[in-house]
Amino acid sequence: MIKEGGDKAAFLNYKPRGARRPYPAALNVSVNDEIVHGIPNESPKILADGDVVSLDLGLEHDGLITDSAITVACGKISEADRKMIEHCREALSLGIKAARGGGRIGDISAAIENFARSLGYGIPEGLAGHGVGYKVHEEPFVPNEGPKGKGELLRPGMVLALEPMLTLGTSRIKLDADGYTFRTADGSRAAHFEHTIAITDGEPLVLTKL
Repeated sequence: MIKEGGDKAAFLNYKPRGARRPYPAALNVSVNDEIVHGIPNESPKILADGDVVSLDLGLEHDGLITDSAITVACGKISEADRKMIEHCREALSLGIKAARGGGRIGDISAAIENFARSLGYGIPEGLAGHGVGYKVHEEPFVPNEGPKGKGELLRPGMVLALEPMLTLGTSRIKLDADGYTFRTADGSRAAHFEHTIAITDGEPLVLTKL
């Protein structure tokens, strides 16, 4: 579908700094305790009723990149999983509302963290949002936790990918042998939502809104 629209899959063959090989797929598919960057096409990944599935896609259009993610239920899921998914979606909305020109990166971080911590969720350590546009990952780094009023100034015209991630357990993470898939260290389930937004003088523009 991406090719049919004349665009490119931004993740396919993308090699982040420090990676030992390019990413081998167009889509990240992360299941249950996989938080982000799950590889869908290198080993059998068969979904089962009750699974929690994150879909993360980057697309390049006319030389510019957008990045977005959604977490969905596979069949009937537990109430705890359902609430985690809805709360992660809400955390993204709160982060977007806090992203206003003249503010600070920390305003976004604090909005996400305060909401997530108040409900007892883990926030995966070191995984965060980022600038996006001409490259998949650009400055600034946009953490999902941190103090309000701190960090880089939010200037109109900046384009950011905000991506809160929540877990039902620990904040500690581990990296699979494939070099890309991050999991929760305790095997607890995770959710992930993401939008690309543009900072303005007022309300931010959500560029990947469905």
